[in-house]
Amino acid sequence: MTHNKPDHTNQSLDELHAAGCSCCGGISRRDFIKLTSILAAASALPGGFARALEADPKRPLRIGYLPITDASPLLVAHAKGFYQEQGIEVEQPKLFRAWPQLVEAFIAGQIDVIHLLAPTAVLMRYGSKFPAKIVAWNHVNGSALTVAPSINQISDLAGKTVAIPFWFSIHNVILQHLLRQQGLVAVSKPAGTALNTNEVNLVIMPPPDMISALANGSIAGYIVAEPFNAAAENLKIGKILRFTGDVWKSHACCVVFMREADLQQRPEWSQAVVNGIVKAQAWIRDNRQGTAQLLAKESGSNYTPHSQVVLERALSHYDDTSYGSQGALKHADWQQSRIDFQPYPFPSYTKQLVQLLKQTHVEGDNGLLATLDADFVAGDLVDDRFVKVAIDKLGGPKVFGLPDNLSREEILA
Repeated sequence: MTHNKPDHTNQSLDELHAAGCSCCGGISRRDFIKLTSILAAASALPGGFARALEADPKRPLRIGYLPITDASPLLVAHAKGFYQEQGIEVEQPKLFRAWPQLVEAFIAGQIDVIHLLAPTAVLMRYGSKFPAKIVAWNHVNGSALTVAPSINQISDLAGKTVAIPFWFSIHNVILQHLLRQQGLVAVSKPAGTALNTNEVNLVIMPPPDMISALANGSIAGYIVAEPFNAAAENLKIGKILRFTGDVWKSHACCVVFMREADLQQRPEWSQAVVNGIVKAQAWIRDNRQGTAQLLAKESGSNYTPHSQVVLERALSHYDDTSYGSQGALKHADWQQSRIDFQPYPFPSYTKQLVQLLKQTHVEGDNGLLATLDADFVAGDLVDDRFVKVAIDKLGGPKVFGLPDNLSREEILA
């Protein structure tokens, strides 16, 4: 599938720096420690999750997000009035500057619905025993491994440093899958430490810093959500080595996460929320340029700090010929988009994710991963009651190009 958009931008490197973590969707090493501390402290306190067990039918819907393309359905549903169509009063979505702040607000009951990295949802539910579930996928694909111009294949990363946004992210999972295929070992060593010839050092870094670090040569590449790959292309400081969706076909990255209290105590309200998000996904599929216009900084909506041309590239540019010739796209026959939107959370994906997480290096205590049963998690982490109804209301699975039986086999290149 080919969508061609301009290869220029009016969003400079300085502007990305000025936006800081408010446009990152990433997390620093310090933030990673903070997030794990938040989860550990909340689960240890008596009644630590009390607010998560309460549903307040009087309050309006409160949405939390990081301004990356992953959040598009939550924001478009607000911009287009899809929540209001469902009879829901909704506040202006609240922008958070990093994952720890978003998760902390969700745990504290300050917001009701968030988009969250799928592996982090695993960490929250089973590591911290937080009572929340995935109710839908937010999008599929939408990430890439962007590298310096001198890097032409995965093996060229040997002995070099690559940045990732978070240990518990699909980016880390897919990157390490690619490294293993080339006999490379992912490590996390302090800066300046000598690397063995088969090692690739992984560092946690906010995406605006990734772009500048790639430009100054302190990293050889980074793997992250859009629009930071598109921004590097437009700034001509890096190239895409692989699209993650070309490695794991139609994989989820961020998911829609809601507290069990709302799902159990307010099922009609929960259904209305999911209806609005699913309708937004269907709208985005047919209105990619319109989505870029809605979310761009030029719109004055304050949804994201990104320029329209960068968002248009991230949402639409997936040229078979150019990306095929540079090796970024090896499976044009999969007929995918750079990023796509379909809400159904396939159990086969969750099972595959848990299996891959068990093989993935993460910093800190990763004993949790060894205890997880993939089949159990696939049935327990997700509540698909609401998304099935929402899909049917819009005309059925065919609206999203899905099989009628909502079943698939995972394809991992």
